[in-house]
Amino acid sequence: MAAHHEAAFVAGARASRDLHHPWIAPPRSAASFRMHLKRYGQPSQASHVAVDTSNGALIGAVHLNEIVYGALESAYLAYFVFRPYAGRGYMTQVLAAVIELAFTGYRLHRLEANVQPGNQASKRLVQSLGFRLEGFSPRYLRIDGAWRDHERYALTTEDWPGLAERS
Repeated sequence: MAAHHEAAFVAGARASRDLHHPWIAPPRSAASFRMHLKRYGQPSQASHVAVDTSNGALIGAVHLNEIVYGALESAYLAYFVFRPYAGRGYMTQVLAAVIELAFTGYRLHRLEANVQPGNQASKRLVQSLGFRLEGFSPRYLRIDGAWRDHERYALTTEDWPGLAERS
């Protein structure tokens, strides 16, 4: 993600507020977008936006948060889609591409996605990509001013198709 995405990102987040709430709260103002860019400029964070090549519109974003190397080689995923791309399969492709990048480009071993129990679309998305449910974390993340329960899903390189054969 880069500064030139600001207007489209903020507009997409505003137009998708009802879709995101209460699951995630992406930046919906220029100031919060700039803070977002600063955060994802840190070495332990990475942000990727998906762009519709037919019209240049932003499809959504996938973030790798708290990237840790050494014995852990892991990161947490955050992801969201913008209207009108929701429910059309785009995020399956986008998330699969970022997972591939995380395992091959970033050389990570494990990805974790924490999903609120009521977010059926997000749970279906990670499950379709091979993530396994590992547990439940009560009051795990503060989102939109409230501490929210999450289910923990994880995926390792051994679970990702084709990766084991390449190593």
